[in-house]
Amino acid sequence: MRADGRGLDYEEFVAARGPALQRLARGLLRNPADAEDVVQDVLAKALLKWGRISGADDPVAYVNRMLVNESTSFWRRAVRREDSTAPEDLPATAAADAHQRFLDRDALLAAVRTLPGKQRSVVALRYLDEMEDERIADVLDMSVGAVRVNASRGLAKLREAMRLPVEV
Repeated sequence: MRADGRGLDYEEFVAARGPALQRLARGLLRNPADAEDVVQDVLAKALLKWGRISGADDPVAYVNRMLVNESTSFWRRAVRREDSTAPEDLPATAAADAHQRFLDRDALLAAVRTLPGKQRSVVALRYLDEMEDERIADVLDMSVGAVRVNASRGLAKLREAMRLPVEV
């Protein structure tokens, strides 16, 4: 598959990009089920517009932007608003050391979900979808500098949120 997704039919695009879209949505939304719903909504809309999307300069960026927009819309719906849950408010989970990395990943995703929208979008695109800053700037319609500022601020907040208490 070409990196920009051009030349693919809809089914090939979904097969190639579906997992990345799921990862991106999980980074943008708190609830995994909500993330799946948003991805399905975006893919349904993309199917209806596939002629236009497949002819775009960068179909991957187009669909990623649709996902970011749909995630933002999801957050704005008053019915779906949730209280932020700080990582320290999450219930303690007893797990073997072998599973600690999964717990750490869940805590990190919870912390990402508490970031403001632009920072959350930039961090998710950069680290979950492994996009370059220039591509993120195109997807989010912002300057490369703004992408870097949002990434820096978001990472600083994540470092603070993930800081473990020091034992005496």
